[in-house]
Amino acid sequence: MQVTEMNILAIILDSGIVVKAVLISLIISSIISWAVVLKKSKSESSLKNGDKEFLDIFNTSKSMSEVMQKCDEIEFSPYKVMFSSGYQEFLKIKNSLESSSAKKTPKEFFSEHGFVAIERALKKGMNEGMMKREENLSILASIGSVTPFVGLFGTVWGIIDSFTGLASGGGTLDAVAPGIAEALVATAVGLAAAIPAVLFYNHFNNKNARSTSEMENFGQDFLNMLERSILAV
Repeated sequence: MQVTEMNILAIILDSGIVVKAVLISLIISSIISWAVVLKKSKSESSLKNGDKEFLDIFNTSKSMSEVMQKCDEIEFSPYKVMFSSGYQEFLKIKNSLESSSAKKTPKEFFSEHGFVAIERALKKGMNEGMMKREENLSILASIGSVTPFVGLFGTVWGIIDSFTGLASGGGTLDAVAPGIAEALVATAVGLAAAIPAVLFYNHFNNKNARSTSEMENFGQDFLNMLERSILAV
């Protein structure tokens, strides 16, 4: 018996309209996934450079005002957003104290009340900065979780076609092979779309978790620097 050579492209072209729709949706999902990965990688590189620039300025500056002036040159950095939020809150408190009738100095105020308001501002700034890092991650999560089920749907449909062919074709291999092949291709394409999406989602998510911890540590450094500048007055 002559064996008919079947390649993946032929299987896709010869598949039914439902399986074609499934395969096309999976291929589009895979393309979107890789586009997000490339965009995220470029964005991460840009953020890393911005963070390094800002931290170099922060660690070499002698005062908060000096940091604020120098960091204007940086296009974007989550650390810059966090610093700006905390520093602006400090200036609001300072201006409020100077205009109040109590005439308390920042040193007296913070000695009594601590840095609760500034800590809240730092937390808010950190959340705003992290939003940039978390951009489009939900797309990878959705593709990673949904595409296997879309592929499974194509698999089930292909198996249904196989049984239909089995019933009408007398049980020969030629009758059932196309449906089985469609089913296997749908499964393979679904996994090919899902696996990279899940891997890169976990990769970026782990980097974000590490960045969150590092930014929390930066918040403590900010408060230490602010406290030293206030107590030195």
